[in-house]
Amino acid sequence: MAVSYDKLWKLLIDKKMNKTQMRLATGISSSTLAKLSKAEPVTLDVLEKICDELHCNIGDIVEFVKK
Repeated sequence: MAVSYDKLWKLLIDKKMNKTQMRLATGISSSTLAKLSKAEPVTLDVLEKICDELHCNIGDIVEFVKK
């Protein structure tokens, strides 16, 4: 199984927010944003910060997909 953050990127578009704005609003590091951009796993703490900032649930930003 692989991690997909496609839902996150679509949600950012809907909220008219870019990746850098999200990074600054959540306080995540540039390296963590790079991991998200490369569809690499990140900690649950990071996902919680994103969900808190975007007022959504984890299922709204991440999903597992078969390789």
